[in-house]
Amino acid sequence: MRGAGDGFFRDDTRVLSEFRLTVGGRQTSLLGASLSQDNVLFTSNLTNLPVQSVGGRDIPQGAIHVERVRLIWQDRLFERITLSNYSQETSAIRVSLHFAADFRDMFEVRGSTRAKRGTAHAAKIDATSVLLRYDGLDGLARLSAISFSQAPDQLTDSRADFLVAVTKRSSKVLYVEVGSEAVDTPDRDRFRAAAARARFGMRAKRRHGATLHSSGRVFNDWVERARADVALLTTELATGPYPYAGIPWFSTAFGRDGVISALQMLWLNPGLARGVLAFLAQHQATETSPFSDSQPGKIMHETRKGEMAALRELPFGRYYGGVDTTPLYIHLACAYADRTGDMEFIDRLWPSIKAAAEWTEEASRETGFVTYQRAAESGLANQGWKDSFDSVFHADGRIPKGPIALVEVQGYVFAAFRGLAALARRRGGYAEAEHWEERAEAMRAAVESHFWADDLGFYALAIDGAGEPCKVRTSNAGHLLFVGLPEPERAKLVADQLLSASFHSGWGLRTLSD
Repeated sequence: MRGAGDGFFRDDTRVLSEFRLTVGGRQTSLLGASLSQDNVLFTSNLTNLPVQSVGGRDIPQGAIHVERVRLIWQDRLFERITLSNYSQETSAIRVSLHFAADFRDMFEVRGSTRAKRGTAHAAKIDATSVLLRYDGLDGLARLSAISFSQAPDQLTDSRADFLVAVTKRSSKVLYVEVGSEAVDTPDRDRFRAAAARARFGMRAKRRHGATLHSSGRVFNDWVERARADVALLTTELATGPYPYAGIPWFSTAFGRDGVISALQMLWLNPGLARGVLAFLAQHQATETSPFSDSQPGKIMHETRKGEMAALRELPFGRYYGGVDTTPLYIHLACAYADRTGDMEFIDRLWPSIKAAAEWTEEASRETGFVTYQRAAESGLANQGWKDSFDSVFHADGRIPKGPIALVEVQGYVFAAFRGLAALARRRGGYAEAEHWEERAEAMRAAVESHFWADDLGFYALAIDGAGEPCKVRTSNAGHLLFVGLPEPERAKLVADQLLSASFHSGWGLRTLSD
């Protein structure tokens, strides 16, 4: 960890911004690194550059092997550092751990600037640990304690020096922990217990749902890796399991990412969809707020726990600026009901589903399409899955004026209305079912009429606020195939282009045709 974009984060705050090891005052040379199959243990193998021993003897490169094994368990970092002497000489060397905690908010790490920050306190140093503290402007104290298995020969607020005598053909081991407090002295037993519990917890997550096995070894390995990755991203919340969006910057609940992950895992593990639906229903908007882009019935896009979000310096504490999340939420609820038949849960969720449907209908009332335009300058300019500021554009490079209707969002709305019709009929609401069937077919007709570009033989990326289509070939149109909206001839034209060399790289689909 060198303090640029990386670090150890807790609740959207970087609690360890630097964590480097040097041998003899020099950086080590990386030999290789790997992640265990279950994503629990990270191991790096390193060796020394040419250095001098404490007594002044030259130690050649490669004489000292360093293995660093690291894991995170219950918001605590555990590390085992093993130094092995492969030379024929006993070596006394200085091994140093350099550390720092800048307590930057996640958005500061990503580039946001702040006019004012809280108070960083002087480090508290004792024989085997250092406690770093920052008091945020939100009134919360954020702590980072770095603890060692043995007392360093010299310990400051940013470095621990160990004079390690490694006899020939032998090893020495040092244990380090980083957490919100210094607890018991790190040692072999604590490291092994944390590793065992972390592996057990990961194994339990991977066993949720059905298990898939085939006669193909490579396919089985691929499935196991995918299951391990989903397990790593999944956090157990009070409402059930929720797949977080990504590590480290997006290690939080995102509406769209959670729904799509749940849809993709639905055939194997419907429990993930249930957890996502329960969480999003609990955090559904009930009021209108330009700052958070919320309106009653809208489903959350993102939630954050950091200092800047708490102080409302940014709107992302609970932010609703995602135009696609609400219809996707409805689509997932309908798909979950089809997959599980769990109508008891759907009945409990029904008020939330109806509120989401009412928002979707209201959002499409003016133009016939669900559109977006941020309500405050602090929000996201683009609110689909491509949400960078320049991700939606015309063929000549112009940035379109809002409100903007994205093609894939209309597909999600079509799927949501169609699913609602089936779900309402299942619950005995025949009048509601007929209404939503009509809305689904109206959306299908509108997309075919307004988004299809004969000169492209493809669907436009979007329609801007002036009614002009963005005639750009993008992978967004593929989402219409996913929900089954296009008529067969057009579906074939789209599929053929998506699988052509202009889109298909051999490793996957480009999001923009070359």
